Formats: sequence, C-alpha cells, structure tokens
Amino acid sequence: MELVKGRPENGEGRLEKEMRVYDLLDSLGVEYERIDHEAAMTMEVCEEIDKALGATICKNLFLCNRQQTDFYLLMIPGDKHFKTKDISAQIGSSRLSFATPEHMAELLDITPGSVSVMGLMNDKDGRVRLLIDEDVLKGEYIGCHPCINTSSLRIRTADMTDRIIPALGHAPTTVKL
Repeated sequence: MELVKGRPENGEGRLEKEMRVYDLLDSLGVEYERIDHEAAMTMEVCEEIDKALGATICKNLFLCNRQQTDFYLLMIPGDKHFKTKDISAQIGSSRLSFATPEHMAELLDITPGSVSVMGLMNDKDGRVRLLIDEDVLKGEYIGCHPCINTSSLRIRTADMTDRIIPALGHAPTTVKL
C-alpha cells in the first residue's frame, strides 16, 4: 500500500461519489493523502490500512431509532466497542440499532462497508445527525473512506472538524463511550 498525496491522477474506473469527495476536499483547500487498496470489509483489514496511513481509523456506524425516523452516523475509534445504552441517554434517543442498507443508500449514497463521514455530503436534507466519540478527536489525523471502501484518506483532525464538517452542514455532537 502506497500513501500518495491528493486525488487520483485519473478518475477512470472510479465511482462518481468517490470523485465528488475529492472535488469537495480540493474546493476547501484541504490537504489529504490517499491509499488505494482491496475492499476493506472488516476492522482487521482496516488495521493494516491504519498502520500505513498513520491515522485514527474510525468505525463509522450508521444507526437509527426503533421507528427508523431518526438517523445517526457515529464515529468511534476502531478499537472501541459500541453499546447502545452508552450513547442513547447522551443523545436523547431510545433503543438504537443499525440502519438498513436501503436507508444508507438513500440518505448517504453509500453501501455497507463504505460508511464514512464524507457520506454526509450526500445528506442534503440534514436527516442524519453526526456523533463523534471524543477519542476520535484526540489524534492528529483521521482516516476515512471517500464513500468507497477501496480507498482510504488521511486528513488532519483539525481540517476535519474546522473545515470539512462545517462544509458538510452537519454540526457534530461529541459523545463519550
């Protein structure tokens, strides 16, 4: 795996949603590095990518309430475990569960295994609430997918919180797990 600076030289063979992520980052003047790799479907594979990136790789969990009317994107460090009771009280929602792949596609234009904070750029109606575990914010860099799980990005945490997330139009809620 090779860490390269910026967007791919050629967008051929890449999905439009991935290229939109690079367009957004470039338009914001955010520097980032990228690694292309085989599909990363498990946290074990992500750990190898994490080592190459030198960034905090987040588990990005797409959640909803029981009625499937409220949706949440939770960013937690890959080594933390998620328990619904730990977060439900903090956000004022009962009984969280994983949202369906259909909701994922509809709201974020992403598929299972590709969940990323960058998918919020596709949530034009602001239906998804961003939740970030406080430990994610402690590292110098955050690693995330560009809406596809065959590439990973390394972005300065400060750029993520101060430039990218505000541009996505989703004010984050910091939680403690």
